[in-house]
Amino acid sequence: MSKVTLKGFVLVSESEFEIVKAELVNYKRLTLEESGCIHFRVTESPISSLRFDVYEEFKNKAAFGHHQNRVKVSYWGKMTENVERHSEIIG
Repeated sequence: MSKVTLKGFVLVSESEFEIVKAELVNYKRLTLEESGCIHFRVTESPISSLRFDVYEEFKNKAAFGHHQNRVKVSYWGKMTENVERHSEIIG
């Protein structure tokens, strides 16, 4: 099976920025602990102060699907419901 890559960015409202930024540490840790995670990076963008650039690699579609499902029911998923997501998935 081939790996799955997600590249993109998220836009966060000014009112939610600090809480999203603070929880990002936990979200990164939990994602990197997933058995199928190869690489996971979320960084503040130099383009906009309310934008985070995202790059994810998972070993296969099953691992990526597991990640997506975990996120939907997680604290991170609930607190970022209003985040505007822009991404491309390859694989």
